[in-house]
Amino acid sequence: MVTIGNGAGVLLPRRSLDHWIVFFILSRGSVVGMVSWHSIRPIVGIAVKRLKAMTAKAEMEFAVEVEMLGRVRHKNLLGLRGFYAGGDERLIVYDFMHNHSLLTHLHGQLAFHCSLDWPRRVSIAIGSAEGIAYLHHEADPHIIHRDIKASNILLDSEFQAKVADFGFAKLIPEGVTHLTTRVKGTLGYLAPEYAMWGKVSENCDVYSFGILLLEIVSGKKPIEKLPSGVKRDIARWATPYVENDAFERIVDPRLNGKYDRAQLKLIVEIAMKCTDSHAESRPNMLQVVEWLQDCPGWRKKDVRPVVEDETEGDDEMEISAGNHVVSNKAKENGR
Repeated sequence: MVTIGNGAGVLLPRRSLDHWIVFFILSRGSVVGMVSWHSIRPIVGIAVKRLKAMTAKAEMEFAVEVEMLGRVRHKNLLGLRGFYAGGDERLIVYDFMHNHSLLTHLHGQLAFHCSLDWPRRVSIAIGSAEGIAYLHHEADPHIIHRDIKASNILLDSEFQAKVADFGFAKLIPEGVTHLTTRVKGTLGYLAPEYAMWGKVSENCDVYSFGILLLEIVSGKKPIEKLPSGVKRDIARWATPYVENDAFERIVDPRLNGKYDRAQLKLIVEIAMKCTDSHAESRPNMLQVVEWLQDCPGWRKKDVRPVVEDETEGDDEMEISAGNHVVSNKAKENGR
């Protein structure tokens, strides 16, 4: 049986799932991502993630992700539509994200087009922060994501951010300040205390979010290799510009100077606080959300909704499913 929908959901026979889902398979990572369009009232698109191999590691990540997604409901978290677990088959059904991932726009196939103008970047930063703040302060028990990065920030049809991929997430019981665990995550986003000693807390997500903020405003990758062979993270790269009040040297040149300097300065300063090497000196995500929402002159209505290209004959698009890119040749009519 397959569970589809919110709450109790609707149970469908496995053959029904075969009937209405057309799978487009990719072959990267521990899972295989698939996507299809399906008419559920109201009409929505869904993305389906499927385990590539039934290893113990993959099975554990599947169980963790389903449990975490089943616990949370927030406008800035990727929505769970359902899941299937039977035999050697493991599927997770998500909301379909029309505008791929943040990674795709900053460094991937859509980077050249630069669809992320300044208002959209600020909106994505605020939305991502609100989603993480919900995990840290409103979810019960609290949740540490452990893998905040650009590829795990998905974007819906209006470029609203959705935090995704909870396979590494940890529940934090009430009264517990930190856990010591095996290090999981992505190089360049890991807090130093976590990378070196496996000490994980909400502060680790705050650090990762600080790196993400710098990535959003600069368009640079979180870590770069210098000609000398030494690797430098984005926070270390930005530090001398911050110290010399040269914030214009940090901003993404693809914006062609179309940004608000006061907002840029505030966001970068927040990012530097989040990436403080001392975990106890970092702000919590509620503070970060409050600071971001106080950006000078920021108005959410400044963000323009995306207009889909309806060029006749162009029925191919790509979306991001978790860390992966999926090709879809079945664009829904009338979307």
